[in-house]
Amino acid sequence: MIIKPKVRGFVCITAHPDGCEKNVLDHIETTKKGVSLTDGPKKVLVIGSSTGYGLSSRITAAFGSGAATIGVYFERPPANNKPASPGWYNARSFDNIATKSGLYSESINGDAFSDEVRQKTIDLILQDLKSVDLVIYSLASPRRTIPSTKETFKSVLKPIGSPFSGKTLNTDKNEIHHIAIDPASEDEIEATKKVMGGEDWELWIEALSNQGCLSKGCKTVAYSYIGPEVTWPIYKNGTIGKAKEHLDISQKRIQNLLESIDGNAWVSVNKAVITQASSAIPVVPLYLSALIKIMKKKGIEEGCIEQINRLFTTSLYAESEPILDSEGRIRVDDWEMREDVQNEIKEIWPKLSTDTLYSLTDYDIYQTEFLKLFGFNHKDIDYSKDVAIN
Repeated sequence: MIIKPKVRGFVCITAHPDGCEKNVLDHIETTKKGVSLTDGPKKVLVIGSSTGYGLSSRITAAFGSGAATIGVYFERPPANNKPASPGWYNARSFDNIATKSGLYSESINGDAFSDEVRQKTIDLILQDLKSVDLVIYSLASPRRTIPSTKETFKSVLKPIGSPFSGKTLNTDKNEIHHIAIDPASEDEIEATKKVMGGEDWELWIEALSNQGCLSKGCKTVAYSYIGPEVTWPIYKNGTIGKAKEHLDISQKRIQNLLESIDGNAWVSVNKAVITQASSAIPVVPLYLSALIKIMKKKGIEEGCIEQINRLFTTSLYAESEPILDSEGRIRVDDWEMREDVQNEIKEIWPKLSTDTLYSLTDYDIYQTEFLKLFGFNHKDIDYSKDVAIN
């Protein structure tokens, strides 16, 4: 069938298989050119491996360190003459390319919050790899069902304490407007912590540890974000921020658990990048459009794959121990948070309007890169041709 992009709000509801494969191939080539880890990971589990930072982590481990990888994700396969989700195509492409390159690659498509998927993953590790030396936790989901109680929690993107009012970007209409969001209730705060906090990360590491799946010296990393002041009301000081605080608490408990095998647990604070998850957060698409322009001008702009390449080479598998902030977190958002970068954000923010959107930001690049997430906007792909969706 011929597949065209169909954007609804902050998501594209179609995906192009050839374009998604091109994304994976491009990221693999970036990694091959920039990463060669002789003492890197060799047996890796990535929980949340089909898009964004999780996919980039799997690519970096496999093609930067020759690692065998197992990926866990929850994606929609093609059905009823409808294309699959982009993550499904990404994962299939990765598995095919890795296998053809002589690398072990297996994937499990299912609810990573469930006991069934967790045990299926553990059984696969014990059968094929015996143990893993790196566990990446990179889940991004709007809801989570607790296996023991069957209760489902839904996360919200809301401020805490008082309403939020500020600029945001309507990506459907290409307009900047003001948005007002009421504060979250206590129940909504707790639900967001349940979904996006560190509880499930802990459950995974405990289960892997209890069944002997963690190699001596095993490392585990979960990804987080802090961002600048313009995003704090809806992010750092909002419901997501509370979830990330819980993630930091979980890291300390996991670190204690791993001490017996000389392992390490870290939270890595990464930069803002264009992903399916970030596009849903009010303010963030507008901030990203401005940030891309500023960081490109300074020659320090990074996407997901460049960020994770740098995380592996300068922190996780560098000759020296990672440099941590006062809360014990790895910071690869350091270029984004440089004083000169953030000063320019503060300078242009009051000037941003629909009329100045394209002159003061790189919103055109944001739009192009957003559609690339779904396999579109690649110059060397003919989107007028039929393509198999299976």
